[in-house]
Amino acid sequence: MPGPPSFSPPPPPSSSSVYYPPASSPTPSSNSSSGSAPSSGSGSPSGSSSSGPNTFYIVDVKPEVALTTVAAFLIVVGLFQWGSFLLAKLRKQRRSRAATADLEATHASTPSRASGGWISRLPTMAINVFRVVAFRYTIEFGTYDLSVVHILLTCAYLALLLALTFSNIPSGLGITPAIKVDIWAARAGLIAASQFPLVTALGTKNNIISLVTGVGYEKLNFFHRVMARSCFALLLIHAGGEIYSAVSSNIFQYIVKETWLRLGLTAVSALAILLVVSMRPIRTRVYEVFFYSHFILVLIFLIGAYYHTSYSHVSFWIWPSFMFWGLDRLLRLTRVLVCNHLYFGFSRRAKLQDASTELLADDFVRLRIRRPPHVQWWPGQTAYLTVPSVSKFPLEAHPFSISSIDSDLFRDDTKDFVIGERGVTADTEDWKELVFLINVRNGFTKRLREAAAQNRTVKVFIDGPYGSAPDVGTYDTSILIAGGSGITHNLPVFLNAIEKARTRSSRCQRLVFIWSIRDASQIRWISDALNRASTVVPSWLTVSVKIFVTRGPVPLNEVDPDQTPGKDMGSQEGVAPPFVRFESGRADVKAILQGEVSTATGSMSVMVCGSQSLARSVRRALRFPVSGPSSILRGGPSVTLHVESFGYA
Repeated sequence: MPGPPSFSPPPPPSSSSVYYPPASSPTPSSNSSSGSAPSSGSGSPSGSSSSGPNTFYIVDVKPEVALTTVAAFLIVVGLFQWGSFLLAKLRKQRRSRAATADLEATHASTPSRASGGWISRLPTMAINVFRVVAFRYTIEFGTYDLSVVHILLTCAYLALLLALTFSNIPSGLGITPAIKVDIWAARAGLIAASQFPLVTALGTKNNIISLVTGVGYEKLNFFHRVMARSCFALLLIHAGGEIYSAVSSNIFQYIVKETWLRLGLTAVSALAILLVVSMRPIRTRVYEVFFYSHFILVLIFLIGAYYHTSYSHVSFWIWPSFMFWGLDRLLRLTRVLVCNHLYFGFSRRAKLQDASTELLADDFVRLRIRRPPHVQWWPGQTAYLTVPSVSKFPLEAHPFSISSIDSDLFRDDTKDFVIGERGVTADTEDWKELVFLINVRNGFTKRLREAAAQNRTVKVFIDGPYGSAPDVGTYDTSILIAGGSGITHNLPVFLNAIEKARTRSSRCQRLVFIWSIRDASQIRWISDALNRASTVVPSWLTVSVKIFVTRGPVPLNEVDPDQTPGKDMGSQEGVAPPFVRFESGRADVKAILQGEVSTATGSMSVMVCGSQSLARSVRRALRFPVSGPSSILRGGPSVTLHVESFGYA
């Protein structure tokens, strides 16, 4: 009695052909190397062959079109981003070279509205209008905010993939509706496979796309998720079409036993689970589950996809994903070795790298870490921290903003950094301190709070730094708005702006710092930094700090003539530097921003880091007419908005 038919893959296609057996007349061969199974390939064929028992249809499909289109768009974005960056640097250098002895008097006065014809301000107006429409008008639903540019790019990408999948289907020559389903299914699978390297690259911390576009990995992560979900939709079309064709041809009971099909179904199932655990509510609440499941499921998906496509000789679309993923892991391992090398060298000084923990409040922990001078970072950057004694799983890394700056100007030499029974020795006095202000939630941060309650020292492995914040020194006016723990991002940017102004390497003339907190006791988190900053602010830089206290008593806006730098504002009943003002209630960001825009000129930067409601308020405040065309034409400032969101990457 003959056994079930054997389905072997088709012969390797050329670089311009894809072969398909007609679903309407399947004739699987038995023990024949020339038999076939429904499969997909790559390239751009142009017609179809005559029908027959072993006929293969050649279908027009061009997955490289999707790649070249996306690559061209990324290059355009990169040219714009890097062009803007270089232009800002050139303007900054010209301003620095133009600094003269009377610069202090000039900058001390309030800048007047720009003179000159309105025609000369048309390019600036056009750029400002684009920013407002593209990024500040959003669709809000639940915890999601989608800007116009996000929506347009998502729709354009989906339209491109669907057009390549369903357009230009051959007709005639025996192309039946069942065969069209075959063609759609195979195209969808092939186009999805061609996008996997790009999806993988966008999901890594060290990727070439960030280098090309000048956009940080944290901003690109949105498109990583969009492209992954789009590819999953294509894979559903691919799997559904293949199963439909097999069932309608009465061969499903045979091909379901084939390894290539089982591996493909395993890969799609892994991706489906991955998309579920990557949803924001799950990712935020149980980050550890997301972290490990993401790692494992990605490997399962890529391995399954590689072997599935190898049966159709198109695995060359998959293996670059392994290369991008492996390169990212290698670079991250290198960063860990560089930042924590004493832990791996069995040095007696390794203990000095341990971090001190301090419980600032019931829901806030301060982590202080010292590292050798070769460790460098920029304001606004983040680092991934692994704390073996606190983490539930090995190699569990969590991202946090670095709240200190890499500067001798703000280094506090009066404090003794003690670890156990050992303090700072002569060979470690030049070490730098990284400070992290960590908001306590569940999981890792809750366990870290328990360690901080006991003032324990813990071993910490640092992976970073990553990301970057815009250089506020390239703007005439800079406004920093933070809510609660958003101070962890904005404080180092604020201190760096003062240092840059002090060394005359900044064009910033006015610096505004706004922070909303629940109660006045939180002021002591940054009191030392503000007191020290007050002693180094140059006379030509106007600094305004407004702290809004939403609950409890508000500190008095009085200046103590006997106050010395380094005193804790919390212990001095609210005594603060002259540029600090305290107010009760929530900050009216709309009124504040309207007031700043009405008196400013040149370029203005607004950076907000805080809750979603705060970010939404700032976006609304900087829409038309505040940042409208008429404001620019009258000589008002061109406003650039930077939004940093809470949450895990």
